[in-house]
Amino acid sequence: MSVVPHWINNKQYTGQSATNAPVTNPATGEVTRRVALADQHDTRVAINAAAAAFPAWRDTSLAKRTSIVFRFRELLNERKNELAEIITSEHGKVLSDALGEVSRGQEVVEFACGIPYLLRGGMTENASTSIDVTSLRQPIGPVGIISPFNFPAMVPMWFFPIAIAAGNTVVLKPSEKDPSASLWIAELWSEAGLPDGVFNVLQGDKIAVDELLVNPEIKAISFVGSTPIAQYVYATGTAHGKRVQALGGAKNHAIVLPDADLDLAADAMVNAGFGSAGERCMAISVLVAVGNIADELVAKIAARTRILKIGDGNKASDMGPLVSKSHRDKVASYVDAGEKDGATIVVDGRTITIDDAADGFWLGPTLIDHVGTEMSIYTDEIFGPVLSVIRVDSYDEALELVNSSEFGNGTAIFTNDGGAARRFQNEVQVGMVGINVPVPVPMAYYSFGGWKNSLFGDSHAHGLEGVHFFTRGKVITTRWLDPSHAGIELGFPQNT
Repeated sequence: MSVVPHWINNKQYTGQSATNAPVTNPATGEVTRRVALADQHDTRVAINAAAAAFPAWRDTSLAKRTSIVFRFRELLNERKNELAEIITSEHGKVLSDALGEVSRGQEVVEFACGIPYLLRGGMTENASTSIDVTSLRQPIGPVGIISPFNFPAMVPMWFFPIAIAAGNTVVLKPSEKDPSASLWIAELWSEAGLPDGVFNVLQGDKIAVDELLVNPEIKAISFVGSTPIAQYVYATGTAHGKRVQALGGAKNHAIVLPDADLDLAADAMVNAGFGSAGERCMAISVLVAVGNIADELVAKIAARTRILKIGDGNKASDMGPLVSKSHRDKVASYVDAGEKDGATIVVDGRTITIDDAADGFWLGPTLIDHVGTEMSIYTDEIFGPVLSVIRVDSYDEALELVNSSEFGNGTAIFTNDGGAARRFQNEVQVGMVGINVPVPVPMAYYSFGGWKNSLFGDSHAHGLEGVHFFTRGKVITTRWLDPSHAGIELGFPQNT
């Protein structure tokens, strides 16, 4: 059985570690390949490659760096269907969802193509007599990216396009559950002309993560994953002198007010609750129905949910399997607990069967009504296709429910009342807010990130915050006592 290798210095690297892990097709339960798991030596090989490549890449002109990013963007656009198929085969999400993931990641690549403007500094002439002051931003060095299983292409692309365009080198540690997308991306960077050692892929588990967190050659860490691990990454990385942006978990609420368009809200809840099998940090997992609309709204959502087609993501399906058997069983256990605690199972995804793929990791969309705030199905991040309904009497009660959560990643409100919407966006204690938009993931030129236990560190992902995270400022104060001349050159000046 083939083993997915590392990628170091623009070529595959098998490593010295003999340890590997299975990579599974979630739709069939079949182990299709294995992935190498780096030991400390293999991890240091990747880090040292990035460190060795950094001085030359840092000093490569902006014009040259940008041209390579542009070329990467063009190649990705031409071949993104290939990447989507890889994602579906290892993660399980349907092809259209996988293609959407690639497209959202590509937005950050396109944002990074504007890096010359984003890195331009400032200058003040005669700040003092004959003294000029200049500011600029410079890359920080080799950086580590630790990405989760749920978006094996998009989440790394939140970080590495900006890091590379700004002049840094990268070691990417993807999830061992779906490692092949990162290797495909690495090969594309090589084809685009990226020099050896600028982008490296390190397959591995906690051993690789821990070395990235403590090795002094790595200057910054970008992480996306569960809150407990985000806390660990942030604490360990910062204790070793690194910049860290660690995006953690979520429990996203959507408030539906009595004046809302209930058909729009029902469509949105199905899309946001069950898209990508609920395996996304921006999924809506809690519907807060305000007033007397709950019965009608739940009925509309249930009707839409029951007609969804569940099946292999490579075929004509609305939703695919979960990523692994253990994760499927964990999600199902929360549904079991909710039922035991007295919640009403309106649509039960535990009963689904797929005739031609009985060994796949199936759990259908699940709708649960009359959920209490003390139930684990409400308090915990489930990360699966489970939508819980909580009924409240007023806007104030709904707002308090959202604001009392330990998480503050994303939220949404559905209403036709502009005043209520404006009040909500001002008062809610959450980092990303949607108004009649269920999954408010910002465009690449804004920044992605939550509040409270959904983010550890000061910087959000991509946008200007991403540029600042991967660079550091420098201010130069200059006085020249005599003019200097560069000599005569009549040729038209060029960017070189």
